[in-house]
Amino acid sequence: MKSLFRSKFSVIVIVAMGATPLLAQSDSLAMLATLQKGEWTVKYRDNSASQKLCVKTGEELIQVRHGLSNCRRFVVEDDASKVTVQYTCPGNDYGRTTIRRETSALVQIESQGIASGLPFQFTAEARRTGSC
Repeated sequence: MKSLFRSKFSVIVIVAMGATPLLAQSDSLAMLATLQKGEWTVKYRDNSASQKLCVKTGEELIQVRHGLSNCRRFVVEDDASKVTVQYTCPGNDYGRTTIRRETSALVQIESQGIASGLPFQFTAEARRTGSC
């Protein structure tokens, strides 16, 4: 009984101090793993130049404006057809991206944040277009 009380008390103390228990969040992003691997073309709704990405895990679509920056991520939503991820990068850059799966080769992306000190916001369609 004493060890059970200590265990529950430890969790309460951790939560009270602002820390998140390990079971509170999952970083699975399973939907992204169902996307086809290969070259994807991102077409922006504002008709700016399209961008090509080599997608190996699907997670490359989260940080389109931040590339391979080593950003810390927080999964906001992780459903079978939609994920939302908020992330913070070195140098005060950050973003929030929602990816909605239409097929394994077609997704819709909405993203906003700060990149290189400037705000951005875009909507785009990303489609698998070949191998990389």
